[in-house]
Amino acid sequence: MGKLVYGAGQEYDLDDRVLTHVKLAIVAKLRRHESFLLNWDVPVEQGSGRVSLWISREVPLVFQFSGSRPPAINTVWLEALMHTSQRTGGMVVMSEEEAERHLPE
Repeated sequence: MGKLVYGAGQEYDLDDRVLTHVKLAIVAKLRRHESFLLNWDVPVEQGSGRVSLWISREVPLVFQFSGSRPPAINTVWLEALMHTSQRTGGMVVMSEEEAERHLPE
């Protein structure tokens, strides 16, 4: 399980594979100086609810992985993350299986 460390040390647990894809999407946005919301649902085993973070170049951000090797990249999943980031509600962190549902038809 990896960690997304945001701002002044707020930590969020995300699976390494999910975190890898989210990292690539976030970095692509920030390289273009684009700020956006990052949203995900908190699983029941972690207390339930939702998280929304305002992501911008001005806020420190750390991606901490528990595994030593990066996973293979699923380009459809990455494209789905990038597509949702263009919406008013922001980027939605979804499972790999849900990715195609978030792409335009």
